[in-house]
Parts: sequence; structure tokens; C-alpha cells
Amino acid sequence: MKKSKPVRSRAAPARRKVDPIQVSVLQRRLKSITEEMGLTLLRTTRSPILNEARDFVTGLYDEKGRMLEQTEYIPVLAFALQPACENVVRFFGDDIHPGDVILHNDVFSGGNQNNDVAVFKPIFHGKKLVAWAACKGHQADIGGAVRGGYNPEAREVWQEALRIPAVKVVDRGTLRRDVWNLIFSNIRLKIVEEDIRAQIGGCTVGERGYMALIERFGDKNLEALLEHLFDSTEKMVRKEIEAIPDGVYLGESWAFYDGVTDGTRMKINLAVTVKRDEVTFDFTGSSPQTPGFVNAPHSATASALLLTFLMLIKPDIPHNAGLLRPIRIINPEGSFLNAKFPAATTFGNSITGPTSDAIFRAFSKALPERVTAGWNRFLGCAISGLDTRHNHPYVDILFLSLKGGSGGTHGADGYDHIGLINCAGGILAQDYEMFEIHDPHFLVKHEYLPDSAGAGRWRGGLGVETEFILQGENVTGVAFGDGVEEEARAFGFFGGKSGTKNAITLRYPDGETRSAKTKEIIRGIPQGTVFHQVAGGGGGYGDPHERPADLVLDDVRNGSVSIAAAKNDYGVFIDPKTMTIDSSKTAELRRSKA
Repeated sequence: MKKSKPVRSRAAPARRKVDPIQVSVLQRRLKSITEEMGLTLLRTTRSPILNEARDFVTGLYDEKGRMLEQTEYIPVLAFALQPACENVVRFFGDDIHPGDVILHNDVFSGGNQNNDVAVFKPIFHGKKLVAWAACKGHQADIGGAVRGGYNPEAREVWQEALRIPAVKVVDRGTLRRDVWNLIFSNIRLKIVEEDIRAQIGGCTVGERGYMALIERFGDKNLEALLEHLFDSTEKMVRKEIEAIPDGVYLGESWAFYDGVTDGTRMKINLAVTVKRDEVTFDFTGSSPQTPGFVNAPHSATASALLLTFLMLIKPDIPHNAGLLRPIRIINPEGSFLNAKFPAATTFGNSITGPTSDAIFRAFSKALPERVTAGWNRFLGCAISGLDTRHNHPYVDILFLSLKGGSGGTHGADGYDHIGLINCAGGILAQDYEMFEIHDPHFLVKHEYLPDSAGAGRWRGGLGVETEFILQGENVTGVAFGDGVEEEARAFGFFGGKSGTKNAITLRYPDGETRSAKTKEIIRGIPQGTVFHQVAGGGGGYGDPHERPADLVLDDVRNGSVSIAAAKNDYGVFIDPKTMTIDSSKTAELRRSKA
């Protein structure tokens, strides 16, 4: 059974006296270095998955692979680098030298998803290894049977991707051309090679920044400051946990359709135990791993857990190894949340939505004013084909069309079109002009979807409707996601209503219409096909009849809520001619439905 264990039961005393102001300055400087690394990727990568959608994470780690600081441009990468870095340290041992560069993506040795390729660069002070700089980004292709890396037909890891266990591509400053060529000869798109070079550049920026810290603080003082930083972060997390009432809190949720057998359901079973200043998340009893790709490696499930838990506690806690000490994860190997080798697992990051649902449901008993209602589930479609304008292949995951609404929470409506909880606003929608430049598509519509948000005292966020015309050749669509089932709609909390369902529809030039399943490959899509996608809204929080009538009127005037929904869901009667509230009829409606 794989699990992450607390390093110690209580915060250890500082090893030497340090200046707490210096610790604070150091933490902020570490954060800024990882942000500078991120800016490097935004300016130098070529794939829109990286430079527009920002699907990457940057970080600094100590010589043992422990997290010093990270900047997760999408939250699902919260635990994506530390396990892989620790694996690199174990694998190479003493065979690590200045100038080395190491690649890694293997989900069975600490990786979170095959397409998320990490670059690690060791940082030396003299002859001593002192730290690591790392960047991990989602690549446009990673080999395997299907261009783009998402293969709902996969039954084992080799049908999904080229596995890259820890491997040196640069040895002491010299490119290993044979290793480099071996890797990139098995990846379809040249852009991936260029983006990995950009990630190496991002690590170089991190290396320079960390070396400047050594010059500023001195190596021994820096070590002491870092240990104090770990301890102070641990104390912050323990204080947050102590504020949660002790107890065992249960939550469950479901993922739908394993990609093999129609109608299948996978249960997430969660028991959260809060005891004084420590918390245990136990997934025992969750469904066994599936024969398809609807499985997660342990790192992906741990990331889903951490990003959700961090939403429930103090938001500005530093992201370093200290925050993990009071947290224990029990995730039995062989479940679909911690699949055994050689399972297919590419869908693992997308199980974040159901995992977060279980966590929110569990904590709704202990932290009712901090949890959110359900977020819209992920439903994506990777489109690939030949761009005849330039006679070259292309792949697009269509971040433009898959971002639905978040759940409402106590005191605030959900965010409109924020996207998946595993991205939580990190992934940006594509710029319309760049979308048409990168892809042979003609955008027809991209707009908020009225009445998609779950009604509530605080309503959910709106979903979106997207339509474009496919103009490439040899086009294949790979649908992968969830949320088309009635039960998979973003749930409401405390009397709030559910958001709307997801859907993807293709309208072929001959008039035929095809609704995509949530996990399937659609081959041979003809030119001129109209792609139509609906990403649903988030769930509502609280009784809709308690929402102030003037806010409902604002939503109607803004086109977010229809006059009919204002009446039926919120009990607010709005005159369609004057667009004003009829107070007497509203009062009567709300009394009758009380």
C-alpha cells in the first residue's frame, strides 16, 4: 500500500537561531524565482497548451528532492514534481554532476501523467549538490497509439505514451545526442522537442536564482533558513487543522464510464480523520482499477487532494515540504485512484473533479462555510489532423470550449467559465485570433450559456457554449471526460440546485449529427463539420429563494438567467415588458414555495 507519511509528528525546534524576517524574505524570493521560471516558459514555449493555457508547474527542491517552493500555473500539478524529483535522486545516487539535465514522465516512478514531462537540473555549490530546479509541462504529443496522448482505447501504459523514466539528456553540460534522438524519434510533433528546450531554459533561470540566494545568505545560513521555513510552514498548517473540529468525516462521489463498458461507475470512498493538528485522508474502499485508461497514479490523486484541501485552509501558506508533514494519505494500490503497473492512467488528472467532490462533501459537515458546491466536471476533446494551410500536423485540446462554472460558496457566487477544479482558473481560454492561427478552424460562437448555473442563495458559475467549423484534413477527435450523466452534474449544497450537463455534438456536412461519448476516438471527421460543445455550470449554494430579488433581476438583465428561471428557480416574478420586479407576485411565489 502506497501512502505519504508525515515526516514527524510535531514541528522540530530550529537547528540554529535564525532571523524570522530573513525567513520571510527567503520564502518570497523562492516564490519569485519559480514565477520567473514560469515567465520564461510563457515567453519561449511554442505550444498553446503551454504559452496560452499555461499547463505547467515550476519549482525548486532541495538536494533530497523536498519541495522548497512551487508555482503551479494549474493547481492539479501541486504534487507533480516532488515525487518525481525524489525518484531522480534515488535512481542516480552519486551520479549527478554540474551541467546535467534529466527528463522524466513515468507515472510508475512518481509521475502524474504521461504527457506531463518534467525537466530537472541539479544545482551545485562548488562540488556539493544543494538543490534542484524543475519545470513540468503538458506536451502536445508523447508518442503512443494516438496523436496528442489521450487514448480511450488504451489498455496498458505502452498504448498511451513513450515512457520516460529518469534519463539524462545532458551529461555535465554535453548533450547526449543519441538519447535525445531516441526520445524525440518516438514523438510525432517537432514542437515538443522545442518546448522541452524551453523547459531546460526555465530550469537554468531557476538555477541562476538559487545561486544568487547562496551568494546573498551563505550556504550554511541558507540551509538553516530553509529548515526554519519548513518548520514554520508546518506550524501554519497544523494551526489550520486544529481549527477543524476533531472527528471522522465521510464523503463519496462517482466517476462514470470506464471507456470499456457502457454504464460503468467508479466509486470514490473517502474517510477524513481530523485529530488535533493532523489530518488523514483514507481512500480505502474505492473502486478497483479499471481495464481502460480511467485510472490515476498515486501522484495524481495526491495532487487532487492537496489542491482541494488548500482551498479550505489559509490560502497564502507557502508551498514547501513543511505543508505535507501533518497530512497523511492512505490510498491502497490497485484501486482506480492508485493503479498498479502496467495500467493505462492518462485520465488520472481528470479524476480530480470527482475526488474534489468527495472531499467537499466530507468537509461540508466540519467547514460548511468554506466548501463550495460542485464544479462542472471535465469534458474535453483533443482534435488532431493536417493543417492544409501549412501542410503540417496539429493537435489542440480545445481549452477554449471545456471550461464550465465553479460552485457557489457561502458569501459568493461561483466563477463563470473558470474551468475545471484541477485547473481552478489557472488554465486560460485560448485567444480567438490565435485559436484560428494555430488550428484550421473557423470560430462561430463562444459565449456564456444562460440558465446553466445551479440556482442558490449564491448561484453557481455559468458554463459556456462553443461552436466552430473544422477545416483540416484527416481529422480525429478524442473525447475524454465526464459530466454528461444526470448524476455527474455539478451538485448543489444546502438547498442549492445542480448545474447543467456537458455535451459534445458533431454536425457533419451531410446533415448527420453525432453525440460524442465521454471516452471515445472519432476518426475520419470530414471537412466542414460543425463542432458544438456545452460546458455546464457550477452548483448553487443555499436556498435559491433566499437570494435577494435585485440580484436575480441583475442576472436576468445581464442574460445570465431567463425570466422563466427567475420565476421557477428563484421565486422572483419579473415583468418582461418593463424588466422590473413585481414585488407582490414575488412575495406570493416565495410564500407558496416555502
